[in-house]
Amino acid sequence: MIERASGAPNGGSRGLDTETFQRVQQWYLLALAAIALTVIVAQILIQQHLDGQLDDSRVINVAGRQRAYSQKLVKEALQLNAIRDLAEREAVTKALKQTLYVWTVSHRGLQTGNDSIGLPKEENPEILALFQEVSPHHAAMVASAHEILETAEVHSDSTALAIETQLANILSNEQQFLRKMDAIVNAYDVISKQQLEQLKLKEFLLLGVSLLILLLELVFIFRPMSFQIRETIADLLRGRQQSEEDNEQIKKIFKEKEESLRELQELGFAIDNAALFADLSMDGSPSFISKKFLNLLGETEKPAKNHLSEILTQDEGQQQYLREVLSSKNKNIRTEEIEITTKSKERIWLEMSIIPIYQSREKQSLLILCSDITERKKTQHMVEQLTKQNYEERIKQKQLQASQVVAGQEEERKRIAKDIHDGIGQMLTALKFNIESINPKQREKTEEKIAYLKELTSELIKGVRTATFNLTPPELGDHGIFPALQKMTQELSKLTGKKILFETRAENPIRFEPLAETNIYRVTQEAVNNAIKYADANYILVSLNVTEDLLSVVIDDDGKGFDTTILDKAPKNNSEGGMGVFFMKERMGYINGRLFFSSTPGEGTRVTLNYTLNQDKAMLHGTE
Repeated sequence: MIERASGAPNGGSRGLDTETFQRVQQWYLLALAAIALTVIVAQILIQQHLDGQLDDSRVINVAGRQRAYSQKLVKEALQLNAIRDLAEREAVTKALKQTLYVWTVSHRGLQTGNDSIGLPKEENPEILALFQEVSPHHAAMVASAHEILETAEVHSDSTALAIETQLANILSNEQQFLRKMDAIVNAYDVISKQQLEQLKLKEFLLLGVSLLILLLELVFIFRPMSFQIRETIADLLRGRQQSEEDNEQIKKIFKEKEESLRELQELGFAIDNAALFADLSMDGSPSFISKKFLNLLGETEKPAKNHLSEILTQDEGQQQYLREVLSSKNKNIRTEEIEITTKSKERIWLEMSIIPIYQSREKQSLLILCSDITERKKTQHMVEQLTKQNYEERIKQKQLQASQVVAGQEEERKRIAKDIHDGIGQMLTALKFNIESINPKQREKTEEKIAYLKELTSELIKGVRTATFNLTPPELGDHGIFPALQKMTQELSKLTGKKILFETRAENPIRFEPLAETNIYRVTQEAVNNAIKYADANYILVSLNVTEDLLSVVIDDDGKGFDTTILDKAPKNNSEGGMGVFFMKERMGYINGRLFFSSTPGEGTRVTLNYTLNQDKAMLHGTE
């Protein structure tokens, strides 16, 4: 069941196939690229049209101004004919020269272009033909205006100027000039409207292409993918149920083993109730020792020694301990388990009961009752060894089971991470709604929404890359824990804007068990994320050091810290918090690693990971 859930061959077509995900990913990227391309093309067209509109606006403005300047020229010529004052005539003559100059330059610039007044060269044949029609009238008026200026310059008295012929010529051509300039301005307006209609058509076509791409994505990518994900999750749930059933079976077997061990322990605790006793005075000297006691100690008669400790054992340390036990002023009955070394260098365990005996108010003695528990101790030691072995077997089984679950989860993440991107669904929905809300008639809002769509598309691509990196960093499987941790700190620093650094004191990177590498990476990642999310840290340093038999990872931050005593209380559910720390400890336990927390509120936090390297399997980088 676990193999099927993890996408092994036993899962058949129900598993997530690598080739399928690669193909879906390619289509997905092509679709995103097509949407981005349509947005870019639309923006280029709009910018080009805006540039053209600016030029057209300037041309229409200058063309309309030509009408005003023609009327101004007529007005100043008439004034010049009527004025007799020389100073005033000079002022009008100067104004007429300026008007004639601007009017002539503008007329030429509308046809051949003029950078100084921002006029492009006219390329439209229809407009040029209209200018050909108006040019004779313009030329006639210009020639008459020059003759008037020449007459005014040579006339130095206050008599009237003889310019009636020139005025009549100007007036006769003015109406034709104005009428034909109106036709030119109208032609400019018609051409501008035609260009706008063409732009609107192109915008509609690009919008249709974008909507079609989104529809194809929904039908051919996301809908089949949702079915595959649903089937994979079902397989994972079935695998989990099977794992729980296997766990219950293992617990049942362990319980039967424990019952057998308890029976063996009860048999091994048989006590020899032989009469091993002695009578002591309060100074510890024996007044009587039973014969069986003497035989146990290898003595034939009571030795002429002052203290019982010297009779019982030859070891000075044991003698000192016995003196302290026997000299105790405790008036209650007490029992001690004591190891002694006999004259024959044999080590014996005795269960010693010390019973105060009151013969009178002034006189007191001690009754020593002993049992030989050497065999019991041996049996107990054997039981402890068996219990330890049983415990180690259970731990190995749990580690094996946990490692299988973790390995299955990590393998599944590697497969799913190639196409499942956390958070892209909401962004795609927002992208779809914004595209649907575009109204080409509202031009300013349309431009704003297109700019927002470009930004949203960039955020979508960024979210896809971030989710893929968080699920399965390729550096971890390809190059090991060293490059993976360095890449993680770099990416998180870019995404969060916080100062996250990586430092290694190892001379050469090493590779070791994939399960250990994965768990160390995940625990480090969890510690850094906790510093970002909960500690509100601005500076985080991930330090890595390798000795001969130890890998150590230290995560320091300048966050707000916390009271480490709360870590001793395991949370009951996710809502109580602390589940991240709980899973960090579990992961380090899977690989026989150790996890330490050091923190003071307001002074930051240090998290330390220690993992003992297996030198038989560790491989120096470059010598694998």
